[in-house]
Amino acid sequence: MQFSRFGQKFTRQSGILQLMDDLGRALSEGKPVNMLGGGNPAHIPAVQQAFADTLRQIADNGAAIESLANYSTPQGDARLIAALAAYFRRQYGWDIGEENIALTNGSQNAFFYLFNLFGGQFDDNSDKSILLPFAPEYIGYADAHIDAPRFIAVPPQIERTEYQGQDGFFKYRVDFPALENLPELQNGQIGAICCSRPTNPSGNVLTDSEMARLDELARAHHIPLIIDNAYGLPFPDIIHVPARLDWHDNIILCFSLSKTGLPGVRTGIVVAALEVIRAISSLNAITNLAPTRFGAAIAAPLIESGKLQQLSADEIQPFYQKQADLAVSILKKHFSGSLKERLLIHQPEGAIFLWLNFPGLPVPAQTLYQRLKARGTLIIPGEPFFIGFDTANYPHARECIRISIAQSEETLEQGIAAIADEVQRAFAEA
Repeated sequence: MQFSRFGQKFTRQSGILQLMDDLGRALSEGKPVNMLGGGNPAHIPAVQQAFADTLRQIADNGAAIESLANYSTPQGDARLIAALAAYFRRQYGWDIGEENIALTNGSQNAFFYLFNLFGGQFDDNSDKSILLPFAPEYIGYADAHIDAPRFIAVPPQIERTEYQGQDGFFKYRVDFPALENLPELQNGQIGAICCSRPTNPSGNVLTDSEMARLDELARAHHIPLIIDNAYGLPFPDIIHVPARLDWHDNIILCFSLSKTGLPGVRTGIVVAALEVIRAISSLNAITNLAPTRFGAAIAAPLIESGKLQQLSADEIQPFYQKQADLAVSILKKHFSGSLKERLLIHQPEGAIFLWLNFPGLPVPAQTLYQRLKARGTLIIPGEPFFIGFDTANYPHARECIRISIAQSEETLEQGIAAIADEVQRAFAEA
């Protein structure tokens, strides 16, 4: 059986396939595993109770069956779109209408659409890429294009920092001189700028001034700025530092219900100019007929009542702040003494991960991943996150891993102990 070039591209091994395959197998095989590798959100009791209450409510009033038994328009569920438009007007004062919002079957679906809308070959024979302000960036972006990989990034500036009075931390910053003088940007070979905030994998939150500068850069080059808010404002609001959310018709905002605790309903949200929403709707019709409605049926009443915002502020954000501090304390315990200098932690500013760097690690992080997997601890090796530039002479990319902090204290303790043991082994062997 022969596959087309499209088929060959999307059936080869990829970072996101490895991540999701390991996650699915670990959850289905029933064997003990320290799951520090996936992106599944934590099961927060108060949040799950709110979803259970809403499920009963929509079952009783018929909204659940109505959402399952009928298509929406290709733009998405009308009630959720109306609720979102009203929310954004009320919360942020944006000049936004229902025509500025579309739903997709998860935000991964939305990024596949957007990267292929703004990157690729154009009628004027130009060939454009998507610019990432820095990498590491979300592993799921890397293969979300129908032909060649079309991402360009610049290495970040790495700044040593302190966290809660402790040393051993660092933070990525955008290298604006390198970014603004990028030949592809100057030559019109960039179709859009895209960043996640907080950044998956590092938990980095681009500052308001960095976001404003990226917005200015995008407008100066007449290209959109795409912002991935899967972990950010306004929900699930897993941000631990001051941050502002802005929108106008040159910004494309992407949201998800996944990290609020509903990954299984596959519901993404795109806020953009009318012409972008029309394009998303057309793509929905061709690829899916219409987006799934069940997630919308759960989310709409929670947004209308203000409950989702309250859960984000009072339950979700504090939970992950506590988990980040817990994971840091466990890391500091296991990476002490002779191992202290072997670990740097990206400053925890948001999302549901910690990003770890082992300076001078004698083996690639991929080897560390395989060794840990063999002993029942799953992490994600760092190199696939470094999208858009050649890492052959960039050892930092091979010295990093991502761990989830969404797990129990016992899982974090056992998993981090295994990581420390394998890092110590790697240096001892060298």
